[in-house]
Amino acid sequence: MTQLPGSRVWTWSKTALAAGGFTIAAWAAALFRAEAWPGAVVAGVGLALLLRLLAASKERRGASSEGVLILGASRMAARLIAEMEAARDPRFRLIGAVDDSAEGDRAAGVTPVLGRLDQFHQVVAATRPRRIVMAMSDRRGRVPARTLLESRFRGILVEDAVDFFERVTGKLAIEAMRPSSLILSAGFGHTELYRSRFVQGLRGAACRVVAALGLVAASPLLALIALAIKLDSPGPIFFIQNRVGRGGRPFGLVKFRTMRSDQGARTSEWVSDNTNRITALGKWLRRFRIDEVPQLINVLRGEMNIVGPRPHPVSNYELFLKHIPYYEFRSLVRPGITGWAQVRYGYANDLYEETEKMRYDFYYIKHRNLALDLRIILETIGVLLFDRRSHQAARPRLAPDALPDPNSTA
Repeated sequence: MTQLPGSRVWTWSKTALAAGGFTIAAWAAALFRAEAWPGAVVAGVGLALLLRLLAASKERRGASSEGVLILGASRMAARLIAEMEAARDPRFRLIGAVDDSAEGDRAAGVTPVLGRLDQFHQVVAATRPRRIVMAMSDRRGRVPARTLLESRFRGILVEDAVDFFERVTGKLAIEAMRPSSLILSAGFGHTELYRSRFVQGLRGAACRVVAALGLVAASPLLALIALAIKLDSPGPIFFIQNRVGRGGRPFGLVKFRTMRSDQGARTSEWVSDNTNRITALGKWLRRFRIDEVPQLINVLRGEMNIVGPRPHPVSNYELFLKHIPYYEFRSLVRPGITGWAQVRYGYANDLYEETEKMRYDFYYIKHRNLALDLRIILETIGVLLFDRRSHQAARPRLAPDALPDPNSTA
C-alpha cells in the first residue's frame, strides 16, 4: 500500500480520530458510573493530544526520519532533492547523492555529493542510510548490483526514483514515466473492487444524495448570495462555462458569478489574467470557494462527483493535450468539485502550473479510494479555513533544469 504524503491538516485529522477513539473508550468505561463520564471524556481527549504532541516533538528532532541516499546525479535526482527540501517531510532526511555522471554532466542542484559511483560501497558503509533511491541517468551495465543486494539483505530499502518521488510529493513524475511503467503499475483502479459496476454506481448515488442534502441545507444561504450578486454588479447570478467531463464530453459547469460580465475584457481562462474583473463580492466568494457550491447541481446531474480532478475549460483542452504528457487519460474519470490537486496546489495560472496540477491529478487517479476521498474532504475544509495558498496567483517554481527527462532511464 502506497504511503500517502503528510500534511498538517491530515496530521490533526488523525489526532481528532484518535481523540474520538479514546473518548468512546472512556464513555464505555464510564457507563458503570454516570457521573464520571465528563472526566473520562476530558481524559481521553487529553491523552490523545499528549500522544500527538510527543510524536510532533519526535518528528522535529528527526528521531523518526529515514536517512535517504540518492544514487545518481540525473535531472530526476535534482528534482527529488529540490522536492525534499521544499516538502520538509519529517519522515525523510536527505543524506546526499552519489555522482554517476560523466565529468561535467552532473545536473544542477545535485548536492551534497558524497562520492563517485565507484565509491558507492564506501559511501553506504559510512552513511548507513535507511533508504537508497536509484536516480541514475543511465543504468545499462553500470548499476552497482552487488552493493545494492548487500544493502537489501542488511535491511536497507532500495527504491526507484519515480516511486520515491510519488511517495514524498503526492504526485507523479509524468515526464519521467514511460507507457510500460504505467501499464504495469499497481493502482489506476485495477482491483476487482474498483472494477465493480455496483461499487461505481453506489459511489455515484452517494454523491448525488450528498449533493441533494447539501443544496437543501444551504438553500437559505444560496438565496442570500444570489441577492447579493444582483446588488453588487449587473449581470446574471450564475456563470455557466463549458468544461471537459468524463470521456472528453463537454458540459456546462455552474458557478456563482464572481466577475463582471463584460465578456470582451476576458483575455484568457487563467485567473491571474482576470483579477481586475473580479467583483468586490466575488473576492469574498472565491476566498472561501462559495462560488463553487452551485456545482452540486452538476453532481445531481451525474456530470461530476464530490471528489475528483477539477474539470478544465473546453477552450484549453487542445493546448493541454498537446503539451502535457498523458493528458487525454485524465478524462477517464468523472471530475469533482474538490480534488487532490486543489488541496495540494490550488489555482493554476499558466501551462507550467497546470502541468504541476496534472501530477497530483494522476496521483489521485492511480490511488483513488474512499480513504483518500475522505482525506481530500478534510483537507479541503482545512484549506478553506486556514490556508491561503490555494488562492495565490503565483507560487515559487523549481528550476527548469530540475525537471525530469522524459527519455531518462531513471
